[in-house]
Parts: sequence; structure tokens; C-alpha cells
Amino acid sequence: MRRAVVLGALVIVGALSAVLAASERGGQAGAQAPSAAALQVDTLKDNLFVLRGGGGNTAVFVTGDGVLLVDTKLPGWGKPLLEKVKELTGKPVTTVINTHTHFDHVSGNVDLPPSVEIVAHENTATLMRDMRPPTGVPDAPRTQFVDSKGAGLPKRTYSDRLTLGTGDDRVELYYFGRAHTAGDSFVVFPSARAMHTGDVFPNKGIPIMDGNNGGSGVQYPETLAKAAALSDIDTVITGHNATTLTMADVKMYTEFIRDFVETVSAAKKAGKTVDDVANTWRVPARFVDAGYMQPSGDTGQSPSRVRLNAELIWKELK
Repeated sequence: MRRAVVLGALVIVGALSAVLAASERGGQAGAQAPSAAALQVDTLKDNLFVLRGGGGNTAVFVTGDGVLLVDTKLPGWGKPLLEKVKELTGKPVTTVINTHTHFDHVSGNVDLPPSVEIVAHENTATLMRDMRPPTGVPDAPRTQFVDSKGAGLPKRTYSDRLTLGTGDDRVELYYFGRAHTAGDSFVVFPSARAMHTGDVFPNKGIPIMDGNNGGSGVQYPETLAKAAALSDIDTVITGHNATTLTMADVKMYTEFIRDFVETVSAAKKAGKTVDDVANTWRVPARFVDAGYMQPSGDTGQSPSRVRLNAELIWKELK
């Protein structure tokens, strides 16, 4: 079971988590040719689907007026994404929500029709204009919105909470603070009792705490805890996991991140170093038993994600 979870997470080819995992091993993740056929459909409700492959998990929510997408994958995957949506419904894509700024969640925006409204948190909208490379991915694509002359950038933003649509078509956007980046949105579909977490909860493994895009290790568990406290949600779509999860999983992930932050904090107070954390930290047994992945260590070409996260937390701690 544990091995299946690990393999499921790794086969999301080209996703940011896989890119970083490959980087930690000293190489790049293999690229999958963009095509509608390469996108896997996970049907959650009659009008709610998840499209996996080609980057971060994309939610497809079919409303009375059209289709709302959450995230649009890697460069080159926008058109295949639209083609796959056409296989699910004859309604047009009218709205896109970007959960955060990373290239494997926003790059398909440039292939959308100009009529599509693109929505994001105000911090994400600012970050997308610059497309800074995520921490640990210095060679990330950065010019997609320059090349498109600004097409695909968010035009509608919010600060704390935003409601789109009404009745069974209602979608709620929440911003609970810094975590993976400075502008992470949690997207809730009340009628489907479902939520998309973006990469604040990417999968059952150590996340990217992207200080280069305003992320915070210290604030991360508090942000997650607020999302975990939301009610009336049964199904959780994460940024990269191969299956949907539950709110119980969100709560456990909050505990996992809090445990890591507290471990780094305790090490600093004890006079230890970032090296001590990077060289000795392992996923605690109770999380391993729940299917969590042990991260790779440092390589000659790149630092591990554990080290990068520990360095960020170290700097944030007073």
C-alpha cells in the first residue's frame, strides 16, 4: 500500500513535485508529450472532475453557465486541457482559478480564449507577473506571460475570501495566509462537498516552502490548520496526489508540517545547525505508516527539500 502511494505520486509526470524530486536525485523528471489522451479523468460528481497529468491536478467544475477550472498545468498543456474538457461537456470554459503562481499550475492560461475570466489571490496575481523560479527549481519556465504579452494573467483578484456563482454553482475561495507561497488559495465546491488545496497540500510528502515566492515555513501549519477547520467537506483534491483524499488527511498533514517546523525550531534552540536537520531528519513513523514518503537527501548538484525548508524556517525564527 505504501509503495503504491509513492509510485502514484511519482507518475504525475512533469509536476513540480516530481521536478524537484528529480532535481534532488541529480536529474530532471522525464517530459511527457502534451496531449488530451495523456490526461487521466477522475470523476468525483456528475459535474466535478479531476484531470491528472501534465502538471498539477486540475479540477473541472461544470456549472449552468459554463466550466470553471482550477489550475491549468505546465507549458504546452493548455490546448490538450481544453480538448479534454470538451470530451466531458459541450459547455465552454468561462473561468479559471489559479491556486498559486507556480509554472506547473498556471502555464496553460496562455492558451485559453480571451473571454475566460482568470481569478487568483492578489499576491498570486502580483507574483505571476514576475514568475520567480520556485525555491529549488532555478531553471523553471519564466517567460510564458511575457511571450503571450500578458495574456493569461489574472484580471480578478481577492484578499481574504471570494464567492463565485450562486446556488449549486457556488465556488468559495479562501486565503488563510502564507504557506507554500504568499498567495495560496483554497477552493471549495460546497454543492460537491469538495475542496482543492493546491500545493499547500501537494501529496503525502515534504512540501516546497517557497521563500522565493513569499512562502513561509513558520506560518505554514497555521495556514493549513485554518483550512482543516472548514466544515462540510468530504473530498479533497490536492496539488499532485494520484487520488483524492479527505479532511482527516488535511488534519494529519497539518500535524506533519507542524512536527517538522517544531523539530527545526528545537534544533536551532539547542544550538544545532541546518546540516544537523538535513542529515538526520526522517519522516516520523506514524506518518510513514499512513503512506508518507521519505524525502531524498542532498546530492552533488542540489540541496534536498528538507535542507531548503529548514533553511527558510531557520531564517524566519527569531
